[in-house]
Amino acid sequence: MRLVLASTSPWRARILADVGIPCEVLAPTFDEAAVEGPDPVDLAVRRARGKALSVAGLPPGAWVLGADQVAHLDGEPFGKPLDPEDHRRRLRALSGRLHTLTTAVCLVADGVPYELLAHTHLRFRVLPDDEIDAYVASGDGSGCAGGYRAEGPGAALIEAVDGDWFNVVGLPVFPLVGLLRRLGWRPFQLAPDPSPA
Repeated sequence: MRLVLASTSPWRARILADVGIPCEVLAPTFDEAAVEGPDPVDLAVRRARGKALSVAGLPPGAWVLGADQVAHLDGEPFGKPLDPEDHRRRLRALSGRLHTLTTAVCLVADGVPYELLAHTHLRFRVLPDDEIDAYVASGDGSGCAGGYRAEGPGAALIEAVDGDWFNVVGLPVFPLVGLLRRLGWRPFQLAPDPSPA
């Protein structure tokens, strides 16, 4: 299997490498900002599919993986903050509340798209304004869904996580490995040693 990750996320590439799934990385040509709508799950699915299909066939024969994550609270999508004030508004809304991170994955294998969804629930601590202000000023999380980065300093905002931690970081490894296995991939397959016996 030759796998291409259609993503600009260093975290997704790192997750795949860490769990032993080799991949190449190509930036998708798909404009995810052009995909809008009120349904957070539908947004994630359409964006993941768009990313994967924009790279499918490059290089020929490779399987292509696209993913997109949407944070949502009470059914409202929480995208990346627009500016510092919007960032503060989002964190105030999440303070003391339970919200969901949904990641959609689209794998195009031999021209056929396969899709899966993962949902993880996170509860934020009750955040005082000075802590919110300090976090926003740090710049951490400004380019992330929901306005925080759980694998960095944003972990201090979180009280509890229910679900797949890999999904929080950006790629639901457990269902992805299940899909890859159903399509014939096996872990720990090593290339034969080319050196003479």
